[in-house]
Amino acid sequence: MSPVPQPRPDSRQPLADGGQPSTLRQTFLRGAVKSLPFLIVMIPFALLFGVVATEAGMDVAQVMGFSVLVLAGASQFTAVQLLSDNASVIIVILSCLAVNLRMAMYSASLVPWLRDASAGQKAWVAYALVDQSYALSIQEYEANPRMTLPHRLAFFAGVVMVVCLPWMGFSWLGATVGKAIPDDIALDFAMPITFLAMIAPMLRTPAHLAACFVAVLGSLVLAGLPSGLGLLIAAPLGMAAGAAVESRSRKGARP
Repeated sequence: MSPVPQPRPDSRQPLADGGQPSTLRQTFLRGAVKSLPFLIVMIPFALLFGVVATEAGMDVAQVMGFSVLVLAGASQFTAVQLLSDNASVIIVILSCLAVNLRMAMYSASLVPWLRDASAGQKAWVAYALVDQSYALSIQEYEANPRMTLPHRLAFFAGVVMVVCLPWMGFSWLGATVGKAIPDDIALDFAMPITFLAMIAPMLRTPAHLAACFVAVLGSLVLAGLPSGLGLLIAAPLGMAAGAAVESRSRKGARP
């Protein structure tokens, strides 16, 4: 896949609406505004988790502990489903790690942009790193490589405010009033639409397309493996395919 451009030590920022360099507040608000469309799918997704978790036997406190401490929708659904099937704790943990393997890839691609952050800043970024906060932030950083570190963190914080806090709040709402939601309202549409909305704008090169195609094909072929092992195998296959296409493209571009 395309290499991440290295940030330049330049204090100039993307221009705000008035033609002046953006302040931290403006950058924060830009991150928040760009995140708003995700609420269309985030709200039903969070409601659905609250409903599913309570139907699996969790009380409201346990649901909230899950959403606040784990803060990872796909792995939360995986864990609840496996616990409902009386799977062992080891299987639950390994499956959630497999589902969240992509977070390691997200973290690696953010290193060039956030390497100079303090330990405390890296800790809260790691806690709030979810699909939406990663997708919007990496696009912003690549589009504006001269952003300073405080502006990068401000943009990330703006995204997190809109994405993560509603996830917690609507998980609670789903756990408390979920039984009143009619069964014919299909809330489970939210997960696939969320991922499509994040991934589609990022498929810009043949390497990206190859990685996506191989990972999807691998996931489908290996879907029968237990405990999410198919995802654990398909993800590195997709990365390897993307790296191979990128390497071949570079060799072809050389004089």
